[in-house]
Amino acid sequence: MKEVDVKIGGMHCVMCANAVCRAVKKTNGVSGADVSYASESAHIVYDENKTDIKNIAKAVKKAGYSVIEDESKYKKRAFKILMANFVFSAVLTLPFLISMILMLAAPQSAAFMLLHDARLQFVLATLVEFGVGWRFFRGAFDSIRGKSANMDVLVSLGTLSAYIYSTYNLFSGGKTFYFEACAMVITLVFLGKIFEAKAKSRADSAVDSLLRLQPKRATVIKDGVEVSVSTKDIRPGDTVLVRPGEGVAVDGVIAGGCSAIDESMLTGESIPVTKGEGDSVFAGTVNRQGAFTFRATETGSGTMLSSIVKMVRTAQQSKPPIQDLVDKVANVFVPAILGIAAVTFIAVMLTSHNMPTAVSRAVAVLVVACPCSLGLATPTALMVGTGMAASGGILIKDAGALQYASKINTVILDKTGTVTKGEPQVTDFKVLSGDESELLRLAAAAESLSEHPVGRAVYSFAAEKSASVPPAENFTAKTGSGVTANAEGKSVYIGKLQNETASEFEREGKTAVVMTVDGVPSAVFAAADAIKEDSAEAVQKLVSSGVNVVMVTGDNEATARAVAEKAGIKEVVAGVLPGGKQEQIERFKKSGGVVAMVGDGANDAPALAAADIGMALGTGTDVAANAGSMVLMSGSLSDVPKAINLSKAIMRKIKQNLFWAFIYNSLGVPLAAFGILNPIIAGACMAFSSVSVVSNSLLLKRAKI
Repeated sequence: MKEVDVKIGGMHCVMCANAVCRAVKKTNGVSGADVSYASESAHIVYDENKTDIKNIAKAVKKAGYSVIEDESKYKKRAFKILMANFVFSAVLTLPFLISMILMLAAPQSAAFMLLHDARLQFVLATLVEFGVGWRFFRGAFDSIRGKSANMDVLVSLGTLSAYIYSTYNLFSGGKTFYFEACAMVITLVFLGKIFEAKAKSRADSAVDSLLRLQPKRATVIKDGVEVSVSTKDIRPGDTVLVRPGEGVAVDGVIAGGCSAIDESMLTGESIPVTKGEGDSVFAGTVNRQGAFTFRATETGSGTMLSSIVKMVRTAQQSKPPIQDLVDKVANVFVPAILGIAAVTFIAVMLTSHNMPTAVSRAVAVLVVACPCSLGLATPTALMVGTGMAASGGILIKDAGALQYASKINTVILDKTGTVTKGEPQVTDFKVLSGDESELLRLAAAAESLSEHPVGRAVYSFAAEKSASVPPAENFTAKTGSGVTANAEGKSVYIGKLQNETASEFEREGKTAVVMTVDGVPSAVFAAADAIKEDSAEAVQKLVSSGVNVVMVTGDNEATARAVAEKAGIKEVVAGVLPGGKQEQIERFKKSGGVVAMVGDGANDAPALAAADIGMALGTGTDVAANAGSMVLMSGSLSDVPKAINLSKAIMRKIKQNLFWAFIYNSLGVPLAAFGILNPIIAGACMAFSSVSVVSNSLLLKRAKI
């Protein structure tokens, strides 16, 4: 099965998106499709042995829409056409507006008599209705042909009804005309579309800004010569030179030099990270200091930046469970409005026998109804929210995760690499006999070749405090025992020995090793996996917001309790095997908890998948990241409360949008049916209802997370 994201052209409302989705799903070989009106895109899953993108494009075209190949070019062209249509329509509508003003200010003037002439208004309305307004008829025809009904059906039916009735009166000697309603409604719809297009563009700006981070060109060293090439032409294995201030073009490993690199696009952290030979660099990050060269490892769609963009767009196209209600309403919306308009017309005719009033009210009902606001309510909030999250180093894989995350009441934390740094550090050093500086120097020498995590911690601690580290001879490492070496003519051993001081440290949850010099116990080192700087603060924020925080770890009880106490975690489950973490999650879920699991290792993958929300730290393994619903790129626990708060903010905004969209239609349609809204005011309301929904979504950017 192959997955592909394509841009769809010609959609005007959520009904259009539903029509495209149905057409694509009916294509032989397509197993799944999600179409978003807000992002004007479709995520399609299909069998390459049964169909291809050309067949899918044909199905989309048959439904009245198109698959876009060059998004940037299409958007520019579409917006130019939209602006041209609006200007043309506005110029022809201006005389109607002036006529209305003169009716109040100077009803006896020659200008009013001229502009109010029904024959002139007929000509102007005809040019608007069947000139620029023809796109609504075409859209309505395509929609009906695709066995659906979209906003174009409402606009074309409403304006055409007013036009036909007015034209009939003009040529039969009648005195009631609604030519101004035809022209003004179409002009207002175009104006609303312009505002909507600009607002939607701003909503999708986060993804665009991510894409702009990757430089278009880079300097590649070939046979010792620096050559400027397009980023698209870089291949794995190429040597790329990055000067200070330049962006990294593709993913790779530093081959020479060192620098401070701004990785805020990945992690959300503004402080540059110092990197040297052997360290990984990623496309879109920025070199802040020295020049360096790196060997390209991933290019094109394989880069971390491309993966992030794909993940954000997938989340934007996905639908949270709350969207199911909107889809059900959308499927019956236009037929229901057509029915209400017909009932309104018949009711007015039966009660008042007044044709002009019946036509006016029916047209107002058709024009005021707006499926666009319903269709934009959820996806625009998702577009803004997921973009904000990505900019802050929080990658959301699907919209359903957001809805669950907003309800989280229990957070389960892994210990090693999640609450703690994942690397032991020397916390205590106690001299038993001898000179401290000499002991540190000998310890650094003895552990200089060690590969054990505790041995590396002892070496780092001792070497940092020593002016120099003497060479070690006859180095021997025994698994589970320790290391021995000769340095400065003395025999040094560092490892496990029975010692009261070591036992005291171990009762505190630390790992203790004893150092002997020529067989004499001389010092004790105690090491522990130190908690991350912001772990305690993150836990405090979660607890203060009413979230139950639990640490589940495979470590022993003493060590787990010691770490939990420093982090401010009250509930601890220790000695748990990898499979047991999953069991703990099920236990909390059964007790009514909406559970988030935060972890970084491969052993956390089953638990991440079992939780309602799996939050994988970006500093961990690919297995863990793939199992999580969210990826916290910074590896910091401080992103956990941020992710929860952002999810709550997005869901609040979605609910606000849906409330106003439903209220707008619930109030607007009856007001139009009872004659309180005339067709022109109804058209203005319809045009700006979707704009208000998108604008409300954009207010998410002001939310304090």
